[in-house]
Amino acid sequence: MQRQVEILPDRSAIVSRALEIVLEVYKRAIAREDKFTIAVAGGSTPKPLYELLALQSLDWSKVHVFWGDERYVPVSDPKSNEGMTRKAWLDRVAIPAENIHPVPTYDNDPADAAQRYQQHIQEFFGILPSEFPKLDLVLLGIGDDGHTASLFPGTRALTVMDRLVTFGQKDDRPRVTFTATLINKADTILFLVDGIGKASALKAIMATDGDANTYPARLIRAETIWLVDQTAGRAIAN
Repeated sequence: MQRQVEILPDRSAIVSRALEIVLEVYKRAIAREDKFTIAVAGGSTPKPLYELLALQSLDWSKVHVFWGDERYVPVSDPKSNEGMTRKAWLDRVAIPAENIHPVPTYDNDPADAAQRYQQHIQEFFGILPSEFPKLDLVLLGIGDDGHTASLFPGTRALTVMDRLVTFGQKDDRPRVTFTATLINKADTILFLVDGIGKASALKAIMATDGDANTYPARLIRAETIWLVDQTAGRAIAN
C-alpha cells in the first residue's frame, strides 16, 4: 500500500489541488482511451470541486460519471448524492444524458438496485461477470467513524469482496455502494479529508496496524492520494 499524503491549509486549498489532479487524470485518460470515467462522492467537501468542474472547458461527450455510493432516496431528496452532483456540476455542463450513470434508487429493494448497478457497469465496460473494471478516478471521503463510500463499521458490506456493487446500511437506512474490491481497482483513488472531527479516524486509518472492520477506509489498499487540511492533518503530521 502506498499513500501520497498532502497536508493543505484549508478546504479551499484541498479543492484547488483536487481540481488539478482531476484534470491531470482526465487528460491522461483521454489520451489513453479517449474517454474519462469518474466515480464521485457525496458530502460537503467535494461539492465545491464539482462547482469548479462545471466551469471547465472539457470534452463532456467523453466524460462518464458514476457514483461510488448512494443513499436509497429519490434524486429529488436533499440527501441524494446524485441530486447534489447534478445541481453543482452536471446540470451546468453539456454532458450527454447517457454519460451519466446514477445508482437506480427507484424500486423497493436495495439489493436488486445493487445488482442492476453492477450489471450496468459490467455492460458499460464490456467485462465478464467475474471481472472488475478499472475506473480512471474514484473520489472518496471519510467519516468521523472511519467509513468511506457506504462501507460503514461492522456492516455486511465490508465482507463483500467478489462483487462490484453491494448494499449496506447506516442506522438501518439502506445504501448502495461500490465494494472495496472495485474501488481498489481504480487507476487513481483520491481522498478529500477536512475538519477536526476527522482527525481521530484519519490517524487510525493511517496506522501501520488496525482493524478495517472498525475503520473501513483501511480496506482501500491500493495506491491512494490523500488531500488533508491542517486541522485533520495534525493527527498524522508527526
